[in-house]
Amino acid sequence: MRHYSFIYIYREAAPLGPPIFEWMIARLLRKKIIYDFDDAIWIPVVSEYNKTLSWLKNFGKVAKICRWSYKVSVGNNYLETYARQFNSKVIVIPTVVNTDLVHNKLQNQITSLPAIGWTGTFSTLPYLDIVLPVLKELQKTYDFTFFVIADIDPNLPLRKYRFIKWNRETEADDLLNFHIGLMPLHDDEISKGKCGFKAIQYMSLGIPAVVSPVGVNTNIISDNVTGYVCSSDEEWKSRLSILLSDEGKRASMGVSSRKKIETAYSVTATEKIFSELFT
Repeated sequence: MRHYSFIYIYREAAPLGPPIFEWMIARLLRKKIIYDFDDAIWIPVVSEYNKTLSWLKNFGKVAKICRWSYKVSVGNNYLETYARQFNSKVIVIPTVVNTDLVHNKLQNQITSLPAIGWTGTFSTLPYLDIVLPVLKELQKTYDFTFFVIADIDPNLPLRKYRFIKWNRETEADDLLNFHIGLMPLHDDEISKGKCGFKAIQYMSLGIPAVVSPVGVNTNIISDNVTGYVCSSDEEWKSRLSILLSDEGKRASMGVSSRKKIETAYSVTATEKIFSELFT
């Protein structure tokens, strides 16, 4: 590290223990840290999957790293408010996708058998409980498959259901199994820190996103243009019914979604502001 002017740290240099490496970089080596995070990682969260090592986590180190950093890069205004308590040089850069090399295909929405899907990890699987009753009800009327892309199969009790094991190399192509993408969230502090990556991925591929009105979701989604924002079971059911039955609506929303991602949530769109972190 002695040979570099800037050290870019995403979330943390080490997952457990105090911020020893960050302290060494900032205080001993006198390097400029660019600190980047896109979740409310200062809030203690313990699940059945990480409880064994949770006592080794040091959630208080986020504030310290912010204070020692030259600049802090965050994914939304909620995270910015937190980081500005410790550092005045905080820049908001939204989560983006590479629309040229990775997310570079557009879903063909002309089909009589549209599919709904969700992607995430073991820690976000509980969000599916928000929409599971609605999906069960909709499958009584509409013939659709519900896809889940994740690291663990939740084995959802749906009439037509398919699990795809998450794979970095095939992720974009796997998402093209969806014609409608879901991002349900609980209205809590953790969810407010999320940066809408699911919705951004869907939209980049011409897939309308249907989301909860939490955090940046309402900024990413233009309601009734690039997708829908749903606050109740009734809204989830009615909006999904529209998209399941109207391929023209899905297609027009898909085109609008892709344009919005290219304009505001792509590598190309944020390249200049990202490079300015290192000045």
